[in-house]
Amino acid sequence: MRITFLGTGTSQGVPVIACECDICTSTDPRDRRLRSSVLIQEGAMNIVIDAGPDFRCQMLRAGIKTLRAVLITHGHKDHIAGLDDVRPFNYFTHEPIDVYAAREVQEDIRRDFFYAFDDDKYPGIPEIELHTIDYSPFSIDKLEVIPFELWHNRLKILGFRIGDFAYITDASYIPESSMQLLTGLDVLVINALRLEPHVAHFNLPQALDIIHRLSPRSAFLTHISHRLGKHGEIERILPPYVSVAYDGLEIEIDKS
Repeated sequence: MRITFLGTGTSQGVPVIACECDICTSTDPRDRRLRSSVLIQEGAMNIVIDAGPDFRCQMLRAGIKTLRAVLITHGHKDHIAGLDDVRPFNYFTHEPIDVYAAREVQEDIRRDFFYAFDDDKYPGIPEIELHTIDYSPFSIDKLEVIPFELWHNRLKILGFRIGDFAYITDASYIPESSMQLLTGLDVLVINALRLEPHVAHFNLPQALDIIHRLSPRSAFLTHISHRLGKHGEIERILPPYVSVAYDGLEIEIDKS
């Protein structure tokens, strides 16, 4: 199973519009971050977690020709705004794209993309097949996905475990029941917004504490703002099994 980080930035991305800080003006390409998303490839199957505003650019940059499904963590714009751009996949496959989301998130999707769900659909609209998920495991073809509960301040959201890989973004709290589902990981991806505390996201010390508790073989930080610091500087202060993810990074995982 191959994981590609399509984007590793927070809701504004990095650089931030009009910002002239050291991070936003960095010449290191690892400091340029589209909105957070990952591509999971198992054989010929492509699955994306979250489709934010940069989804079109991410699909083109990764050279993706087919898309089996999209998993949605929550309904904020930086995680669903790109769903309109599944249209080319619809056109070439003549099939809808399966989108897996909690029931309340489906309401966000139906509101934002109302035209995709009209009874009298306009030609060329995105074809989306919504699938309701909760905390029960489900399968996409033969790939088992285990959703688990997270909190994004006061908003309940989802993380996903697939084999020995787990993906957490936008979290500020992980219930103990979810922590128990995250033991024995090969790879953990977790959000680390910045150095200072934040009401709705883990900061770097909090993310490192979670990583220490779960003890995965390796961990990668994502959903990063320009206030975390330059990629190279943060890398130097991390434990050896923790890395700052960057856009385009690819890792291989044994999903067994």
